[in-house]
Amino acid sequence: MECCRRATPGTPFLLLAFLLLSSRTARSEEDRDGLWDAWGPWSECSRTCGGGASYSLRRCLSSKSCEGRNIRYRTCSNVDCPPEAGDFRAQQCSAHNDVKYHGQFYEWLPVSNDPDNPCSLKCQAKGTALVVELAPKVLDGTRCYTESLDMCISGLCQVSASFFAFYFSGGIYVNSLCSPAI
Repeated sequence: MECCRRATPGTPFLLLAFLLLSSRTARSEEDRDGLWDAWGPWSECSRTCGGGASYSLRRCLSSKSCEGRNIRYRTCSNVDCPPEAGDFRAQQCSAHNDVKYHGQFYEWLPVSNDPDNPCSLKCQAKGTALVVELAPKVLDGTRCYTESLDMCISGLCQVSASFFAFYFSGGIYVNSLCSPAI
């Protein structure tokens, strides 16, 4: 879609209006049918800096299924990290340094920019060609690619156009114009 490639000067206001209207409509329909419990509290942010994600859950009160999602996300900790904080993906790899892999300890370095699965935690053992997927998904808030604002949420890469909508809807993920819903 064109909205994912280029934003015109009026785009933020159009997105804001669309998101606010669609949010109000969805909320009033949900309130009317009464099948959902209230949204729960927001979780802690997945990161303390550099942009992360927080989620809120709700419960279906019906014995049948409820229409809509039981989880919503918002961005959080949208402040730059200090230089000494290091790379978030590298931190996740190094957390496995004290865990034996096939009977041996390794110092793990991040493998970034995987076109097939950018949200899995792939790490390389320092000084070797050994590359291992140490986790099926990185922590929420990890960048999909090193030079991108795209963010991994629940193991899926959410393009920055979706997060553009986050910022202009008060930081709550209501709907996505350019990528699948989370």
